[in-house]
Amino acid sequence: MSIRFRLTLLYSAILALTLIVFSAALYATQARVTFDAARNTLARQAEGLANTERDRRFPRPSEGLPAIITLPGRWTQARNPDGTISARTADLADTVLPLGDPGLRTVQGGVTWVEVARVDDEPLLIYSHPILIQGRLTRIIQIATPFTEREQSLATLRWILIVGTSLATLIAFVVGWVLAGMALNPIHHITRTAQAIGAEHNFSRRVQHAGPNDEVGQLATTFNAMLTELEAAYRQVEKALQTQRRFVGDASHELRTPLTTIRGNIELLRNPAAMDAQERADILTDTKDEVERLIRLVNQLLSLARADAGHALRCEPLSLKPLIEETCHQAALLAPQRRLACDNLLDATVSANRDALKQVLLILLDNALVHTPAHASVTVAMARAGDLIAVSIRDTGPGIAPDLLPHIFERFYRGDVSRSGGGAGLGLAIAKELLQAQHGAIQVESQIGKGSVFTFTLPEAS
Repeated sequence: MSIRFRLTLLYSAILALTLIVFSAALYATQARVTFDAARNTLARQAEGLANTERDRRFPRPSEGLPAIITLPGRWTQARNPDGTISARTADLADTVLPLGDPGLRTVQGGVTWVEVARVDDEPLLIYSHPILIQGRLTRIIQIATPFTEREQSLATLRWILIVGTSLATLIAFVVGWVLAGMALNPIHHITRTAQAIGAEHNFSRRVQHAGPNDEVGQLATTFNAMLTELEAAYRQVEKALQTQRRFVGDASHELRTPLTTIRGNIELLRNPAAMDAQERADILTDTKDEVERLIRLVNQLLSLARADAGHALRCEPLSLKPLIEETCHQAALLAPQRRLACDNLLDATVSANRDALKQVLLILLDNALVHTPAHASVTVAMARAGDLIAVSIRDTGPGIAPDLLPHIFERFYRGDVSRSGGGAGLGLAIAKELLQAQHGAIQVESQIGKGSVFTFTLPEAS
């Protein structure tokens, strides 16, 4: 059952119930008013006859007179206190106005009795009134009036109310159906748009709504806002899938190269008679280097996998100067032909993870030392930037071309062969991931022929 049909049915049911209650109240009121009007008229007539009886002007039976005399007026009948008929009007002829035992006892008790009875297939309102003289019942007066016209008028009113209520409900249902369709048309438009977007995967489409900013307008606005977020999420997922496919392809390529070399060397070592001792030693050295390269690559891939999995790093207050000095000392041992200056350091405490931050420093220092010519220098400096501590590592290498800078932190990116150093292109990507996990950031500035400066920031511990 559609919401349009339910709304129309609800409106129609409310209207029909209202009309039924109103019609029933109107019918009951009309019936009561006409009944009371007829009863009051009979009551006045009965009281007039009672006064006549009290004035002794009312015909009374006596010896020599018939048992039943004729009364003036219409539809009037007199009874003795015991209930026997003593007089009636001429229009009654042989017709007897009924008075049952309950009514007779009530009138004998001095109380008026009113009832509706069918006499000769005609409905009559009969008003039975006791006449009391000095507290003694002397006569019972019964006056009747036909109720045919009243019943016909009530039947006509009942028919009008039934037909009118039915027609009004039917018209209200049709009008409500049309109005509900007009009100729900924007929602149907939103539904069709959503279905088209789902079928076409075109999240750039939007719902066009030119109506007022009512509930439907707010729904259209909310739906468009949701589409904007969904489009951004879809593009992000699409980009992530492309990056993942590229990552898998690059990782496969990087892993395949050392494994192929190792397999070739093993094949050579299986035939020791075909080589001398020096050649065998060179093959073993080459195999060892490839294994170490493979281990480094696997470790780098694991670091990236942990970062992608969202493993939280536990950050705590960390004195930055001793860590930088320790890392610089270790890096200097790996590149003795280059000068590493890290003297002008601040006594600052940052919120970071020690192992992760040391790995970042090693990656950046190794990157700077690799691309710095022999006997040239690499400089490490610190500075405050508001509530952040900035660490800069400056090399004097060949620099990075401006068109390569936006991609320098991408995984497996090695756009400049002179700066690749034969690496897998994962170091800077790992550094960026680790810094972001510690609520930090990294950026690079470079000039061709003058070198590059990598600067990362971390929040200072309070």
